[in-house]
Amino acid sequence: MNKVVWSFSSLKTFEQCPRKYFHTKILKDVEFRDTEATLYGKAVHSAAEYYIKSGKPIPEKYGYIKPLLDQLNSVEGEKHCELKLGLTRDLTACDFDAKDVWWHGIADLVIINKEKKLAYSVDFKTSKNARYADKTQLDLVAVGIFKKFPEIERIKSALLFVVSNEIVKAEHVVADSHKYMEKSAQSVARIEKALGSEVWNPVQSPLCRFCPVSACEFNRS
Repeated sequence: MNKVVWSFSSLKTFEQCPRKYFHTKILKDVEFRDTEATLYGKAVHSAAEYYIKSGKPIPEKYGYIKPLLDQLNSVEGEKHCELKLGLTRDLTACDFDAKDVWWHGIADLVIINKEKKLAYSVDFKTSKNARYADKTQLDLVAVGIFKKFPEIERIKSALLFVVSNEIVKAEHVVADSHKYMEKSAQSVARIEKALGSEVWNPVQSPLCRFCPVSACEFNRS
């Protein structure tokens, strides 16, 4: 059986449709193509990263995010942009692409204040609104931060929807690290079961029309 290495996004793909997960994450016989929305998101993330990391001016078209970034820059602590995190199955910190990595993820911005044993974790979102916000991503990243920076005891996390100017907050404490992983671990177990049985049943939904798996009987693209 292949080893499962997962992230928040790959788990969402599996929950959306196991067949899609199989083709995009296991067989990898379907090429992902950027859309206008994903290209815009990448550009905004890149602008934010280089502004905070090196003070590089933000392109005029993304200037609306500057006040928010200035607020984040004023927060006391060492700043890490696009921080790669990894965990082994027993929740030990490891490199993002380590041989024994189990979960991995990238945090858009992490601010570490060792004196206060406090961290801030921020993920920038460029979707139209926060209607379908999922704080699970924040939970997973929080565990990664706790394990990478063992001196941190508390994390203030946020999904920042920069287009709609909305914020979804969460607070995390190190004592609950295993709890933050519980729900996702159940989905990972389902992936492992599918790998063992080689059964990847498709799920029909309105999203089928956008699916890149053209061989699926439900594909309507």
